[in-house]
Amino acid sequence: MDYGRGNLGSVEKAFGRLGMNAVVTQEARVVEDAEGVVLPGDGAFHDAMSTLQELGLLGPLRAALEDGRPFLGICLGYQLLFSESEEFGQGKGLDVIRGAVRRFPAGLKVPHMGWNQVEHTGDLQIFDGIPSGANFYFVHSYYPDTADPSLSVATCTYGITFKAAVGRGALFATQFHPEKSQRWGLRLLENFAAFVRDRRRVP
Repeated sequence: MDYGRGNLGSVEKAFGRLGMNAVVTQEARVVEDAEGVVLPGDGAFHDAMSTLQELGLLGPLRAALEDGRPFLGICLGYQLLFSESEEFGQGKGLDVIRGAVRRFPAGLKVPHMGWNQVEHTGDLQIFDGIPSGANFYFVHSYYPDTADPSLSVATCTYGITFKAAVGRGALFATQFHPEKSQRWGLRLLENFAAFVRDRRRVP
């Protein structure tokens, strides 16, 4: 989904290398017909929500999430799934994940930028074949904060430990940028692509 945020070309090329027909779009109908949806993003939370609304993409996005279609949120696309964000004042998100997006505590250098380890226990399908402790590339000043027990999680520690990735059913999201994370990022996207293909074969 193209709402003026994120490394759309990099994500599209990564899926192309994996043999997936990825289309960058601002058209509601294309989103409605998609077998899987990727919501990437960089930038400000409230601006992103406003732009999605202005482009007429909020409805198709919510429908994809409610229908249980394979979904991958990346960076800001992950944060938008939360109930609210405290970035530049309190604002409402998609409320798909109960919790809030919070600024890193005072004393930490922000943005959190560069490579950092992501720990997981093997219960997130998009981490299949990726060792716990593998490095991924981050760029963010706010972190997702949730205690939602329905989520499988992978964590990262930067001053505090936060949910670097989550999964629930066909919903997956990462705070890091898999399209910038070389070997393991490509493997994660490959796992998501395989998930979409598997759903396609279900009668």
